Amino acid sequence: MNARSGRTFKAILLATAVLLAGNAFASSKGSLELQHPTNVAGKQLASGTYSVRWDGNGEQVQVKFFQGKNEVASAPARMVEVAEAPQNNSAVVNTNSDGSYSLAEIRFGGKKYALQITNDAGSSGASGSR
Repeated sequence: MNARSGRTFKAILLATAVLLAGNAFASSKGSLELQHPTNVAGKQLASGTYSVRWDGNGEQVQVKFFQGKNEVASAPARMVEVAEAPQNNSAVVNTNSDGSYSLAEIRFGGKKYALQITNDAGSSGASGSR
């Protein structure tokens, strides 16, 4: 291998590494649709579609909620394994004592993990997909 082909090989290797890193980041995002105004870590999000991104995996992840390019909320969460991958993305919400909703978990279609959200507000424990 001469010097020129060595540089070309390194450039291809670097481009491949960047591409793979981009794919790894892509696995740390998803989408969420809220059917009702919902509390997320002390902030109320209007019903609608949000994109979510998070860093890390396991016990400590930070989830950021976006509408378009604007971050509208952020919350700590835990990544947990689910027994069966759901068909669609879904939000699991708790109904609070005042009738409002708090986000408890985000499940992703085709994925065997979910994000359990840590909220400041208390809840009644009644939950379900909304």
